[in-house]
Amino acid sequence: MKVVLTEDVKGLGIAGDIVNVKPGYGRNFLIKENKAVEGTAANIKRAEQIRIDKVKEAADNKRSAEVLAKLLDETTITIREKAGEDGKLFGSVTSKDIAEALKEQKDITIDKRKILLDAPFRHVGRAEVRIKTFQGVEGELTVDIQAE
Repeated sequence: MKVVLTEDVKGLGIAGDIVNVKPGYGRNFLIKENKAVEGTAANIKRAEQIRIDKVKEAADNKRSAEVLAKLLDETTITIREKAGEDGKLFGSVTSKDIAEALKEQKDITIDKRKILLDAPFRHVGRAEVRIKTFQGVEGELTVDIQAE
């Protein structure tokens, strides 16, 4: 029996997949629990159209992420923190601080979890920070940390 999955089913497939299952499993579990619909021609055609739309949307998202990454490559933000005479910060500059400064100074919203820092910055100076904008797409932001 052919069914079109409406949600992810472990060991069987993801939503939108067209799979062959035993008739009892299809009727008594998948269709009854709304995890799948019967694999009629109309349902299969609709699933294929949804899959095409998802591919187009992913391509659009990747293009916009590449544009954002290029913008980040050309962007420099300044963060002012209290520091000692030797240039060591009293606190540290974290990914949260960078995300907030980017929002305030350049009006670019980035999730702090997308900012790839090995460790928080603890010294005054310039640093390159990688930011993941999409799967496989990263930009490099220049952060200028100055003493207050």
